[in-house]
Amino acid sequence: MDALQAEVRALEAEIAALRRACEEPRTAGEDNGRAPKSLREMYQSDSEGWASSKDLRSHLGNLESELLFLSTLTGISIRNYSMKTEVLTNTEKTEKSITKVLQRHRLSGNCQMITFQLEFQILEIQDKESLSSVITDLNIIMEPTKYSELREFVSRAEERRDLLMFFRSLHFFVEWCEYRKRTFEHFKVALLSVPKMEPGFVEENLKPQGGQGPRIMGKMAACLEKYPEAVHLPEGAASSCMVVHSARQPGFELVIVWRVQIDEEGKVLPKLDLLPKAPQQALELDRNRVLETAPRSFRALLGVLGIEAALESLIKSLCTADSS
Repeated sequence: MDALQAEVRALEAEIAALRRACEEPRTAGEDNGRAPKSLREMYQSDSEGWASSKDLRSHLGNLESELLFLSTLTGISIRNYSMKTEVLTNTEKTEKSITKVLQRHRLSGNCQMITFQLEFQILEIQDKESLSSVITDLNIIMEPTKYSELREFVSRAEERRDLLMFFRSLHFFVEWCEYRKRTFEHFKVALLSVPKMEPGFVEENLKPQGGQGPRIMGKMAACLEKYPEAVHLPEGAASSCMVVHSARQPGFELVIVWRVQIDEEGKVLPKLDLLPKAPQQALELDRNRVLETAPRSFRALLGVLGIEAALESLIKSLCTADSS
């Protein structure tokens, strides 16, 4: 993942340099006096080697295709990008042989449903033997989002000036949010996937069977809504919690709260908690403290079965109790 993000940024910089080369061809021998070359200069000098503008545009098209592939792979799309450079003047005599270039970058993009804007500065320091760069300033602007977990993470990334952590953690955060959404939809509404039908399939399978209706209609209805009465999503499929109601015991419900957390190091982790709710009378009759120990038992179940299987087991146990 780290290598992919680095390659994305390198390709973006190269594309920007090649676009400038297409619009403003450089004259031979320009800037030949500086050595060693900075990253930006290497991109520009490479453009001089192209035989024609047609070759240059072909190479630019290939780079854009690679960038599209990496965006599809990582889920991060860059819509706008610009860079300005400034050569800093050295005042100290000891630094006469050192060249400092300040790069100011601005870009905007999105990772699935989350939109962001970045402004950051990179100080490039080069001497006769080495070339190094460091991010000196990072400003992250995110459009208002319902994901409150991102606010603290963004502040931490800005404070550390850790651009790589921002992209990496954002990618995995979105992946977990999408997985949570698909999982909740799976238990609330399971859409039927109908394969390609062979000739005669409809006539054969939709015939009334002894006055009981078409043969496959019952299976289709069961697939459309998996737990229509038991499962509720208060905020829709993108909700962070799922409520499982008991049809036979009013007031008794299980609330599954699923958060996606980002720790201090940028690692993205899911955190699921079970909050059982029951009438006061039921709590007084619970001498075995089943409701009190339910959250701890649920966490143990997650460790054994995994998220989807644990939720399935929980919902089935409540539905089985209602039907018995």
